Amino acid sequence: MPIGILNNIASLAAENQLTITNSSLQSTLYQLSSGSRINSGADDAAGLAIANGLQANVSALTQSARNANDGVGALQVADGALAQVTTLLNRAVTLATEAATGTVGQSQRGALQAEYLAIQSEIDRIGSNTNYNGTAVFNTGTATAIYLSDSSGITTQASNFINVSTGNLQSSKLLQASGASATLAASDLIQAGDTVKIGGVTYTFVAAGANNAAPAGVTDGNATATAVNVKIDGSTDPNTAIQNTLQNLANAVNGGAGAGSTYEGGAANLNGNANPDATAIASGNTVTFSATVHGLSLASIASVATPTANEIAFETGAGAAGTFAVGSGGTDLNTAADAQVALSAINAAIQTIAGQRGQIGAGINRLQSAVNVINNQVQNLTSAENGITAADIPTAVANMTKYSILEQTGISSLAQANQQQQLVLKLLQ
Repeated sequence: MPIGILNNIASLAAENQLTITNSSLQSTLYQLSSGSRINSGADDAAGLAIANGLQANVSALTQSARNANDGVGALQVADGALAQVTTLLNRAVTLATEAATGTVGQSQRGALQAEYLAIQSEIDRIGSNTNYNGTAVFNTGTATAIYLSDSSGITTQASNFINVSTGNLQSSKLLQASGASATLAASDLIQAGDTVKIGGVTYTFVAAGANNAAPAGVTDGNATATAVNVKIDGSTDPNTAIQNTLQNLANAVNGGAGAGSTYEGGAANLNGNANPDATAIASGNTVTFSATVHGLSLASIASVATPTANEIAFETGAGAAGTFAVGSGGTDLNTAADAQVALSAINAAIQTIAGQRGQIGAGINRLQSAVNVINNQVQNLTSAENGITAADIPTAVANMTKYSILEQTGISSLAQANQQQQLVLKLLQ
C-alpha cells in the first residue's frame, strides 16, 4: 500500500470497527440495565412477538384467577348467610313442635306465631339484603357466570364460563306447605294463543280444528314434555265451550289420554306426561291447580316468559278474559294442626337449605380448583416468557468486559492511525 495523504484508510477501518464495538456495548448495557434480552424489535422480532403473546396470556389468566376468587367470595357469603338461616329454621322447629302440643294455650300459641313470623321476616331480610360487591347474592333467579380465559382461541366459548348459583331465599317459598292451590276462572271465551304455564310446562290453547298444529317452538311433533297444545272446544254454546276447554286443560295437566280431541297429540304423544309440579281439577268455569311439590310458588303474571320451574303462572292472550285466585300456601302456628303442617314444611326447608349449601360448596371447590390450574398456567407461561426475554446476566457481563476492552483498544488504534500520516513530513525535511 502506498504511503499517501489523501485518505487515511487505517483510520477509517479503526473508526468503523469502533462504531460496531460501541453499538454492541450499548446493547449489552441496555440488557444489564433493563434485565431484558429484547429491548426493541431489532433485538429479536420473532422472540418479541412470542413473548408479547405469552404476556397477554399471563395477564388474562391473572385476572381470571381474581374473577374466580371473587366468585368464591360471593359463594362464601351466601354459605354463611344460609348457615344463619339453618339456625333460624332450627329455632322454628322448636316453636312448631311446642305449638303442636295440646297443652299450649291460645295466647301462648300467639306468642309462638309472632316469633315464627319474625323468623320468616329475618329470612326474607337475609335473602334481600345479603350483597357481595353491591350485587344481591340471593333472589337473582339466574346463575352467575364466572369468566375464565387466557385471551386466546374462541373467547366466547361456553367452556370459558363457570356458572354458579346461590338459589333463591324467600320465606314464602321456603316455608310453604305442599298442597298450595291456585284457581283459573274463565269469564269469557278462551282464544287461540292464550297460555298457561305451570312450572316448566307451557300449555297453549289452539283452535278446535287445529289437529296438526305444533306447540310454539316445536317443529318435530305435536307435543313435548314442556310444550303442550290444548284444544278449544268447538261447541256453539259459549258456556259449554269454556267448560269443555278447561276440562281439556285439566286433562293435559294430569297427563290423561283424553278421547282424541281433548288436547293436541292425544294418547300417542301425551299419555303419561303429567305435570311434575301440579294436578288440576276442572269444575264448571274454573280449574283448580294443586301443588304436588314443596315450595311451589303460585303467581299471576303478565308475561309467560317470566316464570321458572316450580311456579304456576297465568297469562291471558289479547282476547281472553279471566280471573286468577291464587292460594297463599303459607304455614303458621295458629293451631296445633297448623303447627304440625308447618313442622313438616320447616323440615323440608332445612333439607332445601342443606341442598343449596351443598351446591354452593361444590361451586366453591370448582372455582378453587380452577384457580389452582390457572396459577400453574401462569407459572409455566411466565417461565416460558422469561426464557425468551430475560437477559443472561453472566454472558452480558462478559460481553460488556469484552466490548469495553475493544472500545479502548479501538480508540488507541484510531489515534495511532491518525498519527501515521504525520510520518510523511519526515520525507520532506
